[in-house]
Amino acid sequence: MKNYGLIRTGAAVPVVRIADVEYNATEICRIADEAFEKEVSLVVFPELSLTGYSCGDLFAMNPLVKSAEDGIRKILEYSRGKAMTIVVGAPVPYRSKLYDCAVVIRNGNVKGIVPKTYIPSSDSRWFASGSDFLSPDVRNDGTLLSNGKDHVREGYCGEIRYAGQRCNISPNMLFGIGGYTFAVELGDDLWAPVPPSSLHVLQGAQIIVNLSANHEILMRDRYRRGLLQHHTAKTISGYIYSSAGYGESSQDLVYAGAASIWENGESLASNGRFDTASSLVIADIDVERLEGRRRRSGTFRSLSPAGTDASSYYSLYNRVSLGEPVDTDFDKKLFRYVEPHPFVPSEDLDYRCSEILSMQVTALMRRLSHINCRTAILGISGGLDSTLALLVTAMAFDRLGWSHDRIVAVTMPGFGTTSRTKNNAWDLMEALGVTCREISIVPACEQHFKDIGHDPAKHDATYENSQARERTQILMDIANQTDGLVVGTGDLSEMALGWATYNGDHMSMYAVNAGIPKTLVRSLVKWAAENRFDSDEKASSGRGVKEILLDIVDTPISPELLPANDKGEIQQVTEDLVGPYELHDFFIYNFMRNGYSPDKIYFLACKAFFSTYDDETIMKWLKTFVRRFFSQQFKRSCMPDGPKVGSVGLSPRGDWDMPSDAWSTLFRNSLEF
Repeated sequence: MKNYGLIRTGAAVPVVRIADVEYNATEICRIADEAFEKEVSLVVFPELSLTGYSCGDLFAMNPLVKSAEDGIRKILEYSRGKAMTIVVGAPVPYRSKLYDCAVVIRNGNVKGIVPKTYIPSSDSRWFASGSDFLSPDVRNDGTLLSNGKDHVREGYCGEIRYAGQRCNISPNMLFGIGGYTFAVELGDDLWAPVPPSSLHVLQGAQIIVNLSANHEILMRDRYRRGLLQHHTAKTISGYIYSSAGYGESSQDLVYAGAASIWENGESLASNGRFDTASSLVIADIDVERLEGRRRRSGTFRSLSPAGTDASSYYSLYNRVSLGEPVDTDFDKKLFRYVEPHPFVPSEDLDYRCSEILSMQVTALMRRLSHINCRTAILGISGGLDSTLALLVTAMAFDRLGWSHDRIVAVTMPGFGTTSRTKNNAWDLMEALGVTCREISIVPACEQHFKDIGHDPAKHDATYENSQARERTQILMDIANQTDGLVVGTGDLSEMALGWATYNGDHMSMYAVNAGIPKTLVRSLVKWAAENRFDSDEKASSGRGVKEILLDIVDTPISPELLPANDKGEIQQVTEDLVGPYELHDFFIYNFMRNGYSPDKIYFLACKAFFSTYDDETIMKWLKTFVRRFFSQQFKRSCMPDGPKVGSVGLSPRGDWDMPSDAWSTLFRNSLEF
């Protein structure tokens, strides 16, 4: 089975009994078995989950410490023959000190023990800090060097015999599961100014697991979630967090049992806190996505642990291979949400739309004022792209304190222009109070056909593209006449697919929609209708701006380059020709932002659109996307300036540096299965 760069993980919160190790070990095994049945490769339990966190002075009692070791033996026995990795919390004695540890278990073996580094003052009564192992005076066997300055960097770890096995104990350990690497921190380690995980990720850890016993106080959960969100985004990592829950002593504190799984600032799964039953949350972490983001992050690439050189610090880590992950059938069941509209997520849509429009407006204002132009020139078709460009231009003029009559909006009906789009174009121009012009391109195109000897009855690329180029020529010449700037209307999706006429609608003086994919264009126009342009301003037809905009939103997307049908309706529907834009925008995002191969994009698209498109339809348009994306790069290599508003951009001046002659063979071959 193919793993698609995914690993299935779990965060478990068992109900505990304080100091009842046998009961706790049995409950841990039960939950671990539930995780194994769901094909989890890595499951994490809370801090000191074998004994309970709130044992107090019982930690100083030998019977409890020895019982914890027996509990580990029980879990070892359970794990035999299983490819799942279990990380459980236990008090571990070493060289006359007691450490708050994470014990990493795989297939009947203790693979490593990681002590907690940052010990809160309340716990220092019983536990030593794992920073003991980071002293330059410690050999890898735990003995002291005579000269700490001349120490050999063989890894700061000790060797321990625990639960009848020999293994290493160190805070600096990396564990490999197949091609994935995780590291461990415990409890307050996360809250430190420089968490151990910040160093772990620089040494290759893609996932951090945290065994915690974080008690609740008012607003702490919100702070903790914010901390996890920002830390995983900063470190570009996956994070599995499991905290002690029901059964911990309520003598002075309350433990809610928070469990969550994160990936690069996004919450993949979380449980309901204050639950009185054991819980298990599962999520599939996309390690391939994390690795891709790290490779593209200049900040991440340039970092090394503070105060060290990377080559020497590398040797301070003990690296342990755990074998291959569980053979997980991700095709059958995927434990993560796949956003079908990554450019238009439902979360914070109001904020996103307001922010994007503000960026577009500010960028256009800067360009208009810098070149000291008198007018802005736009071609208005009555479609989504030109509508958004006109709205942005109107808002920019408002911010500049310029009259709308300095916006010259030109509608240029051609062979395929329908009454619906033409009326919407005129009504919108009138309602916004811009200078309106109508120039038919039909006579000029007919003359052009005669000049080049083209049969106008032949509706081929020449027939279509000549119209787009004629419109661009008109706009450029009017800009010369009026000392103006031609505001481009084409969007990111069209440029990604090459769905633009070279030196036609492909060209402008400032492409204000260059960073906006088609699905987002529609959302922005709709949002503007409902939030920015719901005034009483009306066209001569009596329609207000809001009504006009909402009708434009509902109009089929079309370049209208072919004659209308007998009913005067749009005959040339773009999405029938090139494919649904919501699919293409999904492909664009996951190809450019995440760096996925087409076969993985196909796998995810089938999950995201399972109720909308069948697998064959998705495959058809994905192949179209790959072919067009590679063959049309030459258009993107000379695209005009335009503002970048999101994480995906196509500008050849920084966002997307791709040779025009790159072959698509490697990417097309991944779809031949």
